[in-house]
Amino acid sequence: MSWVLNISAEMSASEAIKQAVSAGLCFGIVSKHTIELELETKRLCVLDVEEMPIIRHWYLVHRKDKKLSPIAQTFMTFLLNECGDYLS
Repeated sequence: MSWVLNISAEMSASEAIKQAVSAGLCFGIVSKHTIELELETKRLCVLDVEEMPIIRHWYLVHRKDKKLSPIAQTFMTFLLNECGDYLS
């Protein structure tokens, strides 16, 4: 089964998406951790949708002209070692 979505609005703020969904204006796609309180209070629910979750690419970035502090370098090394498969 395939779906065709009629996208009438895009929102970048998770809080705005949660408010719009709570008001019954639409449905939204957000990270599950952003709606933990709403799930606990049953204000929102998670729909079981095939071919989810959406996989996103994450990027580890820093200022090119700034040397990283030792703690920042250690953190970056940790992220690359532990999460390297998820970073581009």
